[in-house]
Amino acid sequence: MLSDEKSLWGADLYIAVAKDVPGAEMVRISGTFLTKVFEGPYKNAGRWAEEMTEYVKTKAREMEKMYFFYTTCPKCAEHYGRNYTVILAQV
Repeated sequence: MLSDEKSLWGADLYIAVAKDVPGAEMVRISGTFLTKVFEGPYKNAGRWAEEMTEYVKTKAREMEKMYFFYTTCPKCAEHYGRNYTVILAQV
């Protein structure tokens, strides 16, 4: 599942499915992406987004869109003691 975190008040969630889901808006995501893994509490997402934006610039690329992949839920992160988030920058 990917999230675009497009504002403080909402996000679009993209869930991988094997076939079309009746009644749902179906979207295919493709392109070239740069990725970076971050570790820490979800409250750091804003700082991670800024860091990812700078990372894309260091690669001489321009970001079209940013997606977040949360590898664990909050309870799992607490249980395992680690919370990894992968940010995908579509370039």
